[in-house]
Amino acid sequence: MYGRYTQDLGTFAKDEAARLRLQQGHGEGGTPRPRRPSELLEYTQGRCAPCRVCALQCQRFLISKVGEDWVFLILLGLVMALVSWAMDFAIATCLQAQKWMYGGLDTNVLLQYLAWVTYPTVLITFSAGFTQILAPQAVGSGIPEMKTILRGVVLKEYLTLKTFVAKVIGLTCALGSGMPLGKEGPFVHIASMCAALLCRFLSLFGGIYENEARNIEMLAAACAVGVGCCFAAPIGGVLFSIEVTSTFFAVRNYWRGFFAATFSAFIFRVLAVWNKDEETITALFKTRFRLDFPFDLQELPAFAVIGIASGFGGALFVYLNRKIVQFMRRQKTINRFLMKKRLLFPALVTLLISTLTFPPGFGQFMAGQLTQKDTLVTLFDNQTWARQGLSDEFEYLGILEAWRHPRVNVFVTLVIFILMKFWMSALATTIPVPCGAFMPVFVIGAAFGRLVGESMAAWFPDGIHTNSNTYCIVPGGYAVVGAAALSGAVTHTVSTAVIVFELTGQISHILPVMIAVILANAVAQSLQPSLYDSIIRIKKLPYLPELGWGHHEKYNVRVEDIMVRDIRYVTLNCKYRDLQHVLHSTKMKSLPLVESAESMILLGSIERAQVGALLCHQLSPQRRLQALRQKALAEDGHRLSDASIRFQVSGVAASGDARPGCPPPPLIPARPCPSLPVPAHGTPARHALTPLSLPAWCQAQGTAYRKAKHVRISITEEMDLGDKMTPAEILEWEEQQLDQLVDFSSAKIDPAPFQLVEHTSLHKTHTIFSLLGLDHAYVTSIGRLVGMVSLKELRKAIEGSLTAKGVKVRPPLASFRDSTTSAGEPDTTALRQLWDRHQHHPIPREAGPGGDDDDAN
Repeated sequence: MYGRYTQDLGTFAKDEAARLRLQQGHGEGGTPRPRRPSELLEYTQGRCAPCRVCALQCQRFLISKVGEDWVFLILLGLVMALVSWAMDFAIATCLQAQKWMYGGLDTNVLLQYLAWVTYPTVLITFSAGFTQILAPQAVGSGIPEMKTILRGVVLKEYLTLKTFVAKVIGLTCALGSGMPLGKEGPFVHIASMCAALLCRFLSLFGGIYENEARNIEMLAAACAVGVGCCFAAPIGGVLFSIEVTSTFFAVRNYWRGFFAATFSAFIFRVLAVWNKDEETITALFKTRFRLDFPFDLQELPAFAVIGIASGFGGALFVYLNRKIVQFMRRQKTINRFLMKKRLLFPALVTLLISTLTFPPGFGQFMAGQLTQKDTLVTLFDNQTWARQGLSDEFEYLGILEAWRHPRVNVFVTLVIFILMKFWMSALATTIPVPCGAFMPVFVIGAAFGRLVGESMAAWFPDGIHTNSNTYCIVPGGYAVVGAAALSGAVTHTVSTAVIVFELTGQISHILPVMIAVILANAVAQSLQPSLYDSIIRIKKLPYLPELGWGHHEKYNVRVEDIMVRDIRYVTLNCKYRDLQHVLHSTKMKSLPLVESAESMILLGSIERAQVGALLCHQLSPQRRLQALRQKALAEDGHRLSDASIRFQVSGVAASGDARPGCPPPPLIPARPCPSLPVPAHGTPARHALTPLSLPAWCQAQGTAYRKAKHVRISITEEMDLGDKMTPAEILEWEEQQLDQLVDFSSAKIDPAPFQLVEHTSLHKTHTIFSLLGLDHAYVTSIGRLVGMVSLKELRKAIEGSLTAKGVKVRPPLASFRDSTTSAGEPDTTALRQLWDRHQHHPIPREAGPGGDDDDAN
């Protein structure tokens, strides 16, 4: 019924390319075209001809190789490594400046407080103002937007050079202020923008980078590079980018992500060695846990408790972050005030957090003077801070001194740190500056794991006895487990376990980390969406929620239960007035094209822009003027012929040299008048060439030119007078044009739009939409259009909401009950009618390899 393949697609493509090359080498009449001179011809002369030819061939080879994937990925990794290292250097300088200001004013506590508070407030305010002025799209993490872009949605101004500059400078200032903000999410956005800009630059060398599908593949690799160069974790970066940005991942992009992320992480660490920050290429937060016996099996319940508690904590963090944003938006008074004073909110939040972390003040109970990097270094320390609950028994060295307080023990300090940093991070991530939330959550999880580890060390001061061997408990291992569990719960990812292994350089705690991360994900996914999905919902970006667990009834709900039945469509025999009505009555970006209103056979889909172009062309002023000119030419044709006759007679009389046997004179082409444009189809107007019969034209050239000019001026004046129409006449002409049938020959029609049958289950529909990145699909029954399903209907059906605009989910078992019966009577009748119709029209079949011999047999 649908035909069959008689030739392999690759063979057919090669044959077709050879035919086109042969056709280009010959003219339309079959005569060979003259060969163009070779581009190397000018280089084959002279003494240095071989060198010139070799240089030109090398140049062409290099330009062609620029279009290769590995060159693009190397450039992407190199640029992102340089950007990451430069930003880390600038951030460290800013943080060191704050410490220098704080330490230089130790004689006056008030001046210390002013310096401690003013410095981050100025940086955050500058970051917010600079981002708002240059590119507001740079605000926030960037992962939710990239998840939407990779799904096929076009977001304007999110991958431009202006946004790149705003993101880099704004993020540097935000992180240099010392606020509890992260850089992983913004780096995914920065790497994606860098990839998009590189694609535009390399498109100058090869058109392959103008391919939309290829750009999507490069953006997927760029997301892995962003995480890889941020933490020097290429493997975890690739896995993390897949989990947070893709529902379905193309395996062909796997090597691209690993190649670019590995190269970027390598250059990032080499730059650290070159700057003498490290002696050699090592992990970013290297730990030294014992490898012979890292943990005891009896400690696994404690690790499981960390995972479950982190799951609840991650869900609470996402809920708190969303509620803060919704509160700011729902309070109209506060929202209106903050819209006028855009820089006031980030300044107030920074002032509050800086005040609470002031080291001589409340910050002494929460290690307020430590940066995020120093905090992680201390939390991953493999020594026990407290034994039997007494903090003074441990000798604090270096930056560990920040966790010691003369009046309270380390448990109180860790509890205060966790509680304060929890709500501070949830509040700080709502500031309108480029920032992420991964790193603050990672630090909070490490602190929680450290608290459990210190508690276990206090409960078992001599360690857990196993087979007459005693091994002390290492609280640093608990901190690693807690960091991976809480960050995995907030982002709904498992790859945080791999990131932790690459950050610490050890996989000794691989089993506890995996157990805790899986349990944390199980708890968090059942309570709240991920942080990135929550931001997508807050910003109202196009998204498709997951089906979740335990939604088995979604297999019984069908497309016919959720589709929109009342949709606007375009028929093949419609008029331009119908197109105008459809454009005014709907805002759909794509309109279905059906055979007729009676049959409703779906023929394809046409874009809204194409429909508008057809309507504008039909009612364009050019067509109106062209119709007027044709009408004026028809009316004035007799007058123009008389003028030509009089002109010929006068020309003969002026010459005085006319002979009966003289050959006919040449035709003088008249210059086309500026007021008479050439029609759209390419043929000149009827009066563009004026044949002037001028015998003995050599002797009377001046007289002929003057008279021809006089005739052209009179024609122009008449046409200009004819172009003037009253509004009533224009309206009458447009009404006549709207009543004509639509000519779809010049329109771009998609002959194969995505279609679903009405009995398709909701689960299969969700899979198709997620896999193909669809935003809508037409629902057909035996080829007839019966409805349409878009992301909006699918999302509401999954979330279980009901609306009054055609989206009404039937009871879960309704379709299941219907499926137990046979096909309905309307479907059977339609099938019988379709069969009767095609009985009288035999289906054309493709001839077999044997030609007509099969029919003869």
